[in-house]
Amino acid sequence: MLRRQTDPLGRQAALTLGGARVGLGIGALFFTRPTLKLLLFGETDGAGRALAKLAGGRDLALGLMTLAARDDAAMLRTLTLAAALLDGADAFSLGLSTGDEETRLAGLGGVASGGAAAIAGIWAWRRLGSS
Repeated sequence: MLRRQTDPLGRQAALTLGGARVGLGIGALFFTRPTLKLLLFGETDGAGRALAKLAGGRDLALGLMTLAARDDAAMLRTLTLAAALLDGADAFSLGLSTGDEETRLAGLGGVASGGAAAIAGIWAWRRLGSS
């Protein structure tokens, strides 16, 4: 049986995005306040920090699964698409925050970074399926 070869550039992009997701997840989960500040959020209450930790746990888990799938082309492609869709959803959701003066900068940053990650993820996903 012929085994499909993985596109090296698509694979590298997928793994780079997965590694970045691990870093963001660790930051949001374990270093919540500094990470929120870096993402241009102001001071948050306990509920805001809890939601950031929730998102951090999601990103950490998805990033680790992506890196673990490095030798399984089909699973890497599936996880890359899932991550891209979540990044797009994050960009949309953070875009909703741009109407509030308190979260406008963070919302705009989230639209830009989440949108860019979604586009890069879709690009990697397509490359992973073209070999």
